[in-house]
Amino acid sequence: MSNSNHDRYDYRPITDRSDYDWPDGRRLAIYLGVNYEVFDFGGGLGPKLAPSQTEPDVMNYAWRDYGNRVGAWRLFDLFDRLQLRTTALLNADVLERCPGLAEACRDRGDEIAAHGSSSNAKAQGNMFGLREDSLIADVTEKLATLGIRPSGWLGPWISESQNTPDLLAKNGYRYVLDWAHDDQPTRLSTKYGGLLSVPYSQEINDLPAIIERHQEAETFAAMIRAGVEQLLSECDRRPLVLGIALHPFIMGQAHRVPALARVLTELREADDPRIWWTTAGDIAAHVETNGMAV
Repeated sequence: MSNSNHDRYDYRPITDRSDYDWPDGRRLAIYLGVNYEVFDFGGGLGPKLAPSQTEPDVMNYAWRDYGNRVGAWRLFDLFDRLQLRTTALLNADVLERCPGLAEACRDRGDEIAAHGSSSNAKAQGNMFGLREDSLIADVTEKLATLGIRPSGWLGPWISESQNTPDLLAKNGYRYVLDWAHDDQPTRLSTKYGGLLSVPYSQEINDLPAIIERHQEAETFAAMIRAGVEQLLSECDRRPLVLGIALHPFIMGQAHRVPALARVLTELREADDPRIWWTTAGDIAAHVETNGMAV
């Protein structure tokens, strides 16, 4: 039976909230959320470049695996050149199946955030009680072996059960990226205290834009450019967040990187004093430290 309301947050329009600044008086926080994912061979969920005919689905499996073998490293080169620290959204199984990839994210200074165990595991929304609690705890402990316990969570397929926010708070998570309902961090109610929802875009996100809507890299880059332009026009009235979601098997393809590189280079070289280039975790920490967010 469906619920008419979730009781996680109350309605409050963005025009009726307290004003505050990001560090150094900046007004628009931008972060890159980069999804590092593994998929099972011969079954399970997974984005598709084209319809599969049989299992094992070699074509779509190999296309997705390209991101870990090639695309991620191509994006590292771009991020290094632009001196961009990102939020690395890691499947815990990356540690075993792609040795060195998670470590490369850590070593370049990226924030390590949790993205479930794998991206075609059973949808988290179908899990109940102890099973989901155990999954979250296991993913957390595996990623903590990189040297720091993750404080942020993005569910594979943005799938949640009725209990997910409670269980994330219970397991020590500070923020979640599943709820794309606002341009500011908001507080979610849980049984174990507050949990921040940090904006993560389902629009400026290469997977739905390119795979589902059949757009291409230049259009996606134009979306980034237009989104930043609009948010900058509003940020004198309110602090805002833009999360740009990337997948190495999509945006890390050779023919797509140049468009992404052009728009990010333009934005970095403009050096707009209103923009704070940051991570999702630093956004959450700033809000927590200063007692902000509705």
